[in-house]
Amino acid sequence: MSAARVLFDAHLHIVDPRFPLVANDGYLPPTFLAKDYLAAVANLGVTGGAVVSGSFHAFDQDYLLAALAALGPGFVGVTQLPYSALDHEILARDRAGVRAVRFNVYRGGSESFGRIEKFAKRIHRLCGWHVELYADLAKLGLDELATLARLPKLVVDHLGMSEAGLPHLIDLVRDGAKVKATGFGRVLVAPADAMEKIAAANPDALMFGTDLPSTRARRPFEPADIELIEGTLGPDLARKALHDTARAFYAPRG
Repeated sequence: MSAARVLFDAHLHIVDPRFPLVANDGYLPPTFLAKDYLAAVANLGVTGGAVVSGSFHAFDQDYLLAALAALGPGFVGVTQLPYSALDHEILARDRAGVRAVRFNVYRGGSESFGRIEKFAKRIHRLCGWHVELYADLAKLGLDELATLARLPKLVVDHLGMSEAGLPHLIDLVRDGAKVKATGFGRVLVAPADAMEKIAAANPDALMFGTDLPSTRARRPFEPADIELIEGTLGPDLARKALHDTARAFYAPRG
């Protein structure tokens, strides 16, 4: 690792069996505690990040608040909430360090797609949160893609997942969406090609994440993924993707 490299990990998961876990398609992830994450990235230069709720967390909030407390300043949360969540519940999560709500379309949905736009506008107006979307963009219809383009702030996970979805992703980037350069071992698109096209559309769009512990990926995160980002983007754009863009976007305390 370069001594000058500093990372903001915009996509990580914590799996703590003290809190409820819900099987998704029969799958339950192995334990991956905050201490396991910190040990895994100890030599990478990580100074903060975003803990992302997976399908197996459903709408549980306790695990996320415990994870943020264990990780400390510099880390924020991305939660899953039902459309029925009350304003005071959302604001309480915001005070605890949550910065976004995630819709997991790829694994069956944490809420119905038809509610995304109204919910996104409500939470953005309430506390400035953005929406994070886990979906293969190639499998979304034109109406669904148009809905995404109207959201106040959008982050698309894992490079949009597929080569066929890349043109749709670039359209969203031109409309202001951010994209997570994560999950290189799970996507069906060439990461370097996708990152080049995304950076050409908007040099401030990409945000790196380890995706640890890489649940259900064909291969887990490797430090070589960071080197791929650096080699593809060059030093200035890589610095933005690896740290600056996400650090400013998530605005963690500390």
